[in-house]
Amino acid sequence: MPRIPFHYVDLRTFCYETEDEKRVESALRTFLPEEFELTRTESAGHHGDRIVVLSARVENADDVRHVLARLSELPEFETLLSELDERVTDNTELFLRLDKQAAFRGDVRRGDGITLRAKVEAYPATKDAAVENAREALERADALDSDAES
Repeated sequence: MPRIPFHYVDLRTFCYETEDEKRVESALRTFLPEEFELTRTESAGHHGDRIVVLSARVENADDVRHVLARLSELPEFETLLSELDERVTDNTELFLRLDKQAAFRGDVRRGDGITLRAKVEAYPATKDAAVENAREALERADALDSDAES
């Protein structure tokens, strides 16, 4: 089973007062393994409206494999690979925004609504090393989830 060069993957979305929280939770769970625990935090918007922040930190290697395998379903996956230099920070973090509406339908698309932040392992901890590690992991991501199940 291949080594996963990520310390963790954070997924976060907001549920606004006009949205159904169960549907927003369902959208976030599109990227998570079954029965994965979510953190729920209530907040208030600028005008006092209720905002619920739903988030998950994925740290277990098999669970990270699951998230990466879901990312490999992106229709513009090759574009994502070509953008890694812009998407990985000097602090070795990978950032990506995912479409909450598509996720609710079970589809994986880039867009607005869900933020993914992944801490990439890199030794030495440089952006170039992190980009290369992220690229290698993502290039084999489509096979990762099936590796974890076998």
